[in-house]
Amino acid sequence: MERIILFDGVCNLCNSSVQFILKRDPNSTFKFASLQGETGQALLKKYGLNTDSNSFVFIENEKIHLKSTAALRVCRKLTGAWRLLAALLIIPGFIRDPFYGIIAKNRYRWFGKKDSCMLPKPEWKNRFLD
Repeated sequence: MERIILFDGVCNLCNSSVQFILKRDPNSTFKFASLQGETGQALLKKYGLNTDSNSFVFIENEKIHLKSTAALRVCRKLTGAWRLLAALLIIPGFIRDPFYGIIAKNRYRWFGKKDSCMLPKPEWKNRFLD
């Protein structure tokens, strides 16, 4: 089963989220690619998404999940109590996504931005597709 997370590689919040996921994914369920990288851009094109996308994208078995649905579907596969957040999927996306949108819109202002994408720790390097 293929599970790929596309994330904003220059966003501090997004990079912290990737590290959070890596620490709670002992079975190496997820692979990662930055939205800005070649692999991320190719995947966006493959699935008909805007290459300027700044949304969290989760690809699971050739199916695309965006925004809050993507984040909650990832939570479902994490260790610990984090998987309980997936219960929020019962709330329709049109209700959840505005909250996601507020965070996404303000993420650089609230959490900062890097000049370049993060470099993964050596033990995580094989999990990154770029």
